[in-house]
Formats: sequence, structure tokens, C-alpha cells
Amino acid sequence: MNTVIIEPADADLIRLGPGDVLSFGRGAPGAPVGLELAGAGVSRRAGEVVAVDDHWRISNYSGTTTYVVENLEGAGEHVKVAPGRIGAPIPFEISRVVLPVADGFVGFTVYAPQHSYVEPAGDGESGDRTVVPFALDPGAKYFLVLLALCEPRLRDASAVAIPNAGEVVARLRPLPSCADLTRSAVNYHIDYLATAKLRLRQREGTDDAARMDWKREALVSLALRYDLVRDEHLRMLPSRRAAE
Repeated sequence: MNTVIIEPADADLIRLGPGDVLSFGRGAPGAPVGLELAGAGVSRRAGEVVAVDDHWRISNYSGTTTYVVENLEGAGEHVKVAPGRIGAPIPFEISRVVLPVADGFVGFTVYAPQHSYVEPAGDGESGDRTVVPFALDPGAKYFLVLLALCEPRLRDASAVAIPNAGEVVARLRPLPSCADLTRSAVNYHIDYLATAKLRLRQREGTDDAARMDWKREALVSLALRYDLVRDEHLRMLPSRRAAE
């Protein structure tokens, strides 16, 4: 059975099967909740969690306070649950529900069942083959360049700055395969990714410097949106301690 596990800060684990509901909040005499959260800023009946097969949903019964559900496996990824929102689906497997109170925050951890995925299916014996939209080779040097460009936002989704060519060179040079990497080579790989691999639309009317800035931003945005680079790829980069 798919089980959602709730881990309060100072109580035993709570297990929910599909369809089970757990209310949470400050509670009140004669109106208990399944999970009590201390704090004057917490509504007596603040919300509820519902287990749904391989994910879970959360409702926010507060009329004024937004709750935040953090992805504990991500880099700053989170979902905001607005006041009055009912049944917001949460896609994370390990999450932290955070409610603000007067002197800080209270919350609890939620472990969802491992997500289900369909097995890859063949296209059959006849007809045209399905073309992979973005065919990237993780063993290629251009992939390392893309990974270095995306690294700041993979580690912190709120990061704004994207590394320039010189910073990519400095980040990758400790790798034996990139010992002779140059700024020109990085710009070549960026152009190759933009035109041949990810097929970005060319922006006209910009000088060379602005064109490269736009390409770097567009590459990072597309790669992260479609999970072309992911957290597990970060191990391909040199240790950041070694670069310090």
C-alpha cells in the first residue's frame, strides 16, 4: 500500500493510506486535530493533509496566512499554498510544511511514496521512429559547459547570476578533460548548444556580447525547465573545495 508518512517535530510518526485525512492546527477544547502545532499564529484548524496514492494534497483553512511546502531534496524549490486553498497537490517526495508564527515558524515533514513512472514503450515495428526532442550526451564537453552554466540555479533556485565564459573555464579547468579549455571554446560550445542541440530561436539586433548573454540565459532556462541537467549531474563537476 502507498503510505504517506507525517513526521511531527516532537511526536511519533503518523501514517496515512490512500484516502486518509489528517487535520492539523492549534486545536481547541472539544475540537481536536490530528496533529497539534503550537503557536498563537496557527489557526485552531489550520488545514489538512490528504494521502492520494503516490502523492498528497494539502488544504489551507487560514483566512490570512500563506503556507509554504519546501522540497527537501531540491535547491530552494517550494510550493506556496494560499489562504483558503483546498487540495493543493504536492509533487515532492520529501517535503517540509512551514507555517509562520509570531516568533518564527512551525511545521512538519511529509514523506510521500516513491513516485510511479511508466515503463518506456517502443514505437512498434513499422512507421517513423519517434525523435528525441533534446538529444544531449552527458559525456560530451558541451554538456559540462551547460552543467556549469546551470550549477548556480541547480544549487539555489533563487540565484540570478549566470556564469560567464571566463567563470565556466575556471570552474571546469580542474577536470583533466577540460585542462586546455578556453573562453573561445566555451563560447563555441554555447553556440553549438543554442543552434544545433537545443535549437534556440536567434535573437536579432544585438551585438556579440549581448547575444552571448541572451544565449546563456535561454540555455539555462530551457535546460532546467525540461530537466536536461539535474542535481545528480552535479557530481560530474570538480569539487568546489578544491577550487577555493
